[in-house]
Amino acid sequence: MALARFKDLCIDAVDPPRLGEFWGTMLGLQYVEHDDGSVHLQGPTDQHTIWINAVPERKTVKNRVHLDVHAESISDFEAFGATVIDHASGYPWVVMGDPEGGEFCAFIRDERYDYRLYEVVVDSVDAEGTARWWADMLGAYALLDQQHRSAWIEGVPGMPFDCMVFVPVPEPKTVKNRVHWDVHTDDVDALVDAGATVLRPKGEDGLGWHVLADPEGNEFCAFTPD
Repeated sequence: MALARFKDLCIDAVDPPRLGEFWGTMLGLQYVEHDDGSVHLQGPTDQHTIWINAVPERKTVKNRVHLDVHAESISDFEAFGATVIDHASGYPWVVMGDPEGGEFCAFIRDERYDYRLYEVVVDSVDAEGTARWWADMLGAYALLDQQHRSAWIEGVPGMPFDCMVFVPVPEPKTVKNRVHWDVHTDDVDALVDAGATVLRPKGEDGLGWHVLADPEGNEFCAFTPD
């Protein structure tokens, strides 16, 4: 039985309005700015929501979590402030940076997509193990690519993009992820018993949710019933 349910995505930003406008335009989501300066993007379901969270620290290392998106042309993204990092010759994508330098991969497609978010990619020392853990937590199933030692999960109830992909990298996680996902859960203790770690408990300094980390240290927020 799934211990968690996919809720939404979050992206850290030094300038939330700028980054929110970029991703709202690129993904076809509605931009909503709050009085406190925070931003969220909304779509046809709650799970399409992306929160753009204000943080003081700028990006200093390659993002360990990034987005893959459908693209009709690279120029569309460049026109709104993205830059090409690597044309990835021989691969069906172009590595780009958003206005704050956050990496994402643009996959050139012939067809048009109403929602351009294709998948979320997570660098992992243990790609297979991390994928299996999240598949168990979200009630999905894990698929393995033995040749490239990568893995991905599909069939996550309510998740508005195709899959979450876990790719092997040699380096361990060193800084807080600038992209993360949120979940609903009825039992935080069960998540902890399954291998999650509590970083900040709900109620600390008025926090309205639990901040947890998966077995590889990837932060995620767990929302429990009031």
